[in-house]
Amino acid sequence: MGRMRRKKNLVPRMERCAEWQICPPLPAPGSWRSRLGIADDARLALEIGCGKGGFAVKTALANPETHLIAMDRVNEALIVGMERAKAENVPNLRFLSSDCVYLDELFAPGEIDVIYLNFSDPWPSKRHAKRRLTYRDFLSRYHKVLRPEGMLYFKTDNRDLFDFSLEEFAACGLFELSGFTNDLHATDIPNITTEYEEKFSAAGVPINRLAAQKKEKEA
Repeated sequence: MGRMRRKKNLVPRMERCAEWQICPPLPAPGSWRSRLGIADDARLALEIGCGKGGFAVKTALANPETHLIAMDRVNEALIVGMERAKAENVPNLRFLSSDCVYLDELFAPGEIDVIYLNFSDPWPSKRHAKRRLTYRDFLSRYHKVLRPEGMLYFKTDNRDLFDFSLEEFAACGLFELSGFTNDLHATDIPNITTEYEEKFSAAGVPINRLAAQKKEKEA
């Protein structure tokens, strides 16, 4: 994925979309639902690496009972999603400028119901394997913040990354896998597309996908 160009007037554009951004001071772990003004038992989802927010907007609109936090560390991408959410007046979507390395500092154990990982950077060099968002250390973080039997959904066009991910899920033993496929668009699995996915699919690139349900750690 190439580096995004700097956006003109980024700060005032983000200020105009402030209603759709979670700004500092951030909620303490365990208090996200209170900050969002939703019920303690409301369904809370997190997209890690939301990019320009197309998936987040469509997912929030399709699931009005779910409140979605779309997270990315690149504000030049976030502003595109924030402006989309504002234009469509999406009530159950907020954007967060942060990095998933801080995940277990941001959220309390069991605070999140669903995590989406869509088309993460594959970091193809073996020496960068620990940076891949499906490396076992990251999987352990996801496991910690997910509620019991919470779900993680992962999609990528990169077959090498997908095969690596399957190995990491197996090695950590923290999730039960289902619905995995190397050609998502040839199945009847319900699917909301991302911008990258639409581009890859139009070029004939198959999409890999899996669902992972949190298992409790063995004593």
